Amino acid sequence: MGTAIYPGSFDPVTNGHLDIIERGSRLFGHLIVAILKNPKKDYLFSTEERMYMLRESTRHLHNVEIDSFSGLLVEYANVKKAQVIIKGLRAISDFEYEFQMAMINKKLSPGVETLFMMTNNKYSYLSSSVVKEIALFHGNVNSLVPPIVSEFIYEKIKNKYGEGLAQRGESPKYYVDDLDDDELMELIFQGTK
Repeated sequence: MGTAIYPGSFDPVTNGHLDIIERGSRLFGHLIVAILKNPKKDYLFSTEERMYMLRESTRHLHNVEIDSFSGLLVEYANVKKAQVIIKGLRAISDFEYEFQMAMINKKLSPGVETLFMMTNNKYSYLSSSVVKEIALFHGNVNSLVPPIVSEFIYEKIKNKYGEGLAQRGESPKYYVDDLDDDELMELIFQGTK
């Protein structure tokens, strides 16, 4: 069924990402989950750590390969002989940007198609940034990310931002499953005001 690439920063991988990976793996014979290495971005996890968490999280998917790249996505797709780029969409706001990128990629490499996959409704609010924000404020992210991410995220935040934040082993102040949507959004954005 061909080769597809699902690109992203995956900093960290979320259950929303995994949903797209699992669905993409059923559509294509070979799915490459490709971590973009962008030296201009300040990542919480290193490329190697993100690759490790993705490998652990997709171990059950035998046609999924985890890789990393830098440079233009379409050039990477051509090197990997991928015919399709998969992009997950959470909301209409994602579409505008991704549509522009798909058109640019089509101009640069006419043989590579972009496939938009709508996220599962239960993950429509979820992003790596949201996960990091919740963990930063001692929220429990267990229902939002694979177990391997839960294992590492509090330690990474503590190392990056200091002892006072997200200490591992400390009881979370919030349990995401116990919050309604309004309470969850309030928690997510309380540190951005």
